[in-house]
Formats: sequence, structure tokens, C-alpha cells
Amino acid sequence: MSDERGSGRSRRRPMERIGELIPEAARRLGLEDELRLARAGSTWDALVAERVPPAAGACRLVRVDDGVLLVEADAPIVGQELRLRSTELLAAFRVAPGGFPAGGLRVVVRRV
Repeated sequence: MSDERGSGRSRRRPMERIGELIPEAARRLGLEDELRLARAGSTWDALVAERVPPAAGACRLVRVDDGVLLVEADAPIVGQELRLRSTELLAAFRVAPGGFPAGGLRVVVRRV
């Protein structure tokens, strides 16, 4: 019976970044779509904060339907600004990490 702990040898696997493990874990659990939406939502939030600062925190990506981003805005003025800047936002989303080629943007104003 040999004890490898005392010999200096280790059976540990090489360290991996958690970001590299999450996609595989999501696939195994059947959560790929949720992970993709979460990444897209983070990307959307960052783009809005950068390109339309007054709308930051006042809108959120709710879902993606057939390549169309569905975004909920907290106020009509926020929704209007997002619609006016939709071409710019979609182009940036297309090339951003976590984004993808979206075919359109649909903005709905949240009802209070």
C-alpha cells in the first residue's frame, strides 16, 4: 500500500478556470439556453451603459425570439430612445462578446 501524498506526486487534475467549466455544466444540466440568455443580458446591459447611458438600469433583455431581442423598458422615453438607437445597438451587440447576430429589436414598456 503506497501513499502518494508522501511521495510528492499528486493525482490532482490541472486547475481550470470556472468560466471554462460553466458551459459544459450548463449543457449537461440542460441549461444552455438560460446561460446564453444570461450572457446576452449582461452584454446588452454593458452596451446600453456605454452607448445610451440614460437608459442604463432602466431596461433589460427579457428573451430572444427567433433572433429578435425583446427588451423591457421602465418608461416610454427609455423605450423610444432604444428604438431610435436600435441599429447602432444591434450592430454593437452582433460583435460584442456574449452577443450574436440579432435580426431585430422589440421594445416593450413595462406596465406599472
